Amino acid sequence: MREPQRQRGRDRVAALLQAGAAVFAEKGYEAATMTEVAARAGASIGSLYQFFPSKEALADALLAGYGEQVLAGLQAVEAQAARLAVPDLADALIDLLVGLKQERVAALALIEARRDAVATAQPLRLRDALRAGVARILALRAPGLPPERATAMAIIVLLQMKAAAALGTEPGLTVRAAALAELRRMTRLYLAEGLDQA
Repeated sequence: MREPQRQRGRDRVAALLQAGAAVFAEKGYEAATMTEVAARAGASIGSLYQFFPSKEALADALLAGYGEQVLAGLQAVEAQAARLAVPDLADALIDLLVGLKQERVAALALIEARRDAVATAQPLRLRDALRAGVARILALRAPGLPPERATAMAIIVLLQMKAAAALGTEPGLTVRAAALAELRRMTRLYLAEGLDQA
């Protein structure tokens, strides 16, 4: 991807990425076209290709951007982890992926459709970074927590975060709010028990 030098260019790239995420989320990677992305962004096809020379380049940029958003959100939770009450910490972690609904749907569509080295390496790096970040957060909240237990708990919490995000996007789920409330309750209880023992 070519980096824009001016604010106008950065705004155009942001619009193209947003349009790309929407089109990939709706159509999937294979069915999405660069022409459709450009039209959705209200840009010319030439403008799209100026910044993203191929559909693969656009997909890679979207995956990288999703990872950056998730990790920035995790850092924000980490910055206040030591002073958050356990229920608030649980809610902050659950809300992290739920809040990136469209971006997550697009990222999952891209990961599912593309099996090349770049597409498979990015999600693994993100997963490992998330596990490490959640483990750091748990250790900040409970300094006596052994590192191995923090890592094991982080894996479970990340699975709960992913489950919450999946509930947030499951089509036709009529009890979505109630199911999310149950998942929040489960995460709060799990963290309260695990962190209080440290």
